[in-house]
Amino acid sequence: MVDNPGRFTWYELITTDMAAAKAFYAEVVGWGARDASTLDLHYTLFAAGSARISGLMDLPEDGRKMGATPRWMGYVGVDDVDAAADRIKRLGGAVYVPPTNSNIGRISVVADPQTATLGLVEGLKPGQQQPAELDEAGRVGWHELLAADWEKAFAFYGELFGWQKADAEIGPTDTYQLFSAGGQTIGGMLTKRPVEPVPYWLYYFNVGDIDAAAACVKTGGGRIFEGPLALPGGSWVARCTDPQGAFFALQGNRSLDGIGRAPASEVGWSTEWSGISSRGRLVTKPRG
Repeated sequence: MVDNPGRFTWYELITTDMAAAKAFYAEVVGWGARDASTLDLHYTLFAAGSARISGLMDLPEDGRKMGATPRWMGYVGVDDVDAAADRIKRLGGAVYVPPTNSNIGRISVVADPQTATLGLVEGLKPGQQQPAELDEAGRVGWHELLAADWEKAFAFYGELFGWQKADAEIGPTDTYQLFSAGGQTIGGMLTKRPVEPVPYWLYYFNVGDIDAAAACVKTGGGRIFEGPLALPGGSWVARCTDPQGAFFALQGNRSLDGIGRAPASEVGWSTEWSGISSRGRLVTKPRG
């Protein structure tokens, strides 16, 4: 049995330049890195302090030849990955990598019926379980699905993982629907804008200073394609790509309070997607 079934429990960056990615995220998010390679797999662990946050690995050559590009992928913990993969197929999704044993546990790479990709993991190795708290610096603090149709996507994930609806923001033309797992609000879904080429999951990394992190994105060869944008309560977000083209997002405080301290703030999420200002609530803590 997994400790938190239906929750995101691990993350991986699959990229075309591991060395460059390791240096980039160390500067932007402040992660440390430790080699965890095996004879069969070159693998790096990212960590925030003593907490292991995610893995880093090469995009396989076969994938490159098929047109796969660098990306972040989140893994949802399940009790039985084989049964979950079968259920995804029955619900109209796809299984890209069938259930197999790996360096982190028994995994499968899948897609929902609208082609957004994610991973499943059973028996995540000790020391790699993600804590329930989402608010610490360096952690993955939010999970956002840009769907072709958020209502159909929510029905799929609700059936698959038991996710529940939380609050929602109703905009002039669309809705941003928050969702919870195990009683904790962990993300939101919305229907993507036409400029977004395909449905995908976007993961938000907590940083202490959004401006400093955004500057590191630019100087490190990445790109900020939206933001920093203000959120209710004083926090800010920026949506970015790293130098290899993987999408990710940042959330954190901006500047100081006039007396040399970055104030704690209660934040909302994903402002100004199609005119919607989300108010998913989380408390962020300043460093120091």
